[in-house]
Amino acid sequence: MLIVLLGPPGAGKGTQAARLATKYGIPQISTGDMLRAAVAAGTPLGKRVEGIMEAGELVPDDVMLEVVEDRLSQPDCALGAILDGYPRTAGQAETLDPLVQRIGQGRSSLVLVLDVPEEEVIRRISGRREEAGEAGKRDDDADHVVLERLRVYRELTEPLVEFYRDKGVMAEIAGIGTVDEIFDRMDATVREHLQG
Repeated sequence: MLIVLLGPPGAGKGTQAARLATKYGIPQISTGDMLRAAVAAGTPLGKRVEGIMEAGELVPDDVMLEVVEDRLSQPDCALGAILDGYPRTAGQAETLDPLVQRIGQGRSSLVLVLDVPEEEVIRRISGRREEAGEAGKRDDDADHVVLERLRVYRELTEPLVEFYRDKGVMAEIAGIGTVDEIFDRMDATVREHLQG
């Protein structure tokens, strides 16, 4: 089972993906975490994407496809995975199904979209920045970068929601409430999908 988790920056995708991964015994794949680790380690990939990420822009589709294909090909993904942060564009989504078929995982089975108003996203990211302090600060949480990430999300990722809605594999999840309340809504949707 491949679950794609979408939503604006600060929606709680990473938190919820980790909980779903634990419950269903499949790995969480956070492309954002993978890219940030590559930048921090100074790998060739990290050097290619560092400036792009610092500007709050999306990493090119071909680079993302390479990263995702490499990760989904690992043995721990044999039963599926939860993709957090990929795809972000309709172009990436169009390449995802052929990719998972090529590596033997069938097709994307469920797309969950965390619906969180922009004002709440900004409040959450500001809180995350304050809680983390200087040591845990993420470069992509700076105010100007957050606003750019939201603009990019509206422009490129929202059409992706329509792409999946048209395919009939998407469910919107209200992303307001406690972490547990949001998880319960997501889990109920996954269970319903598995039974259907």
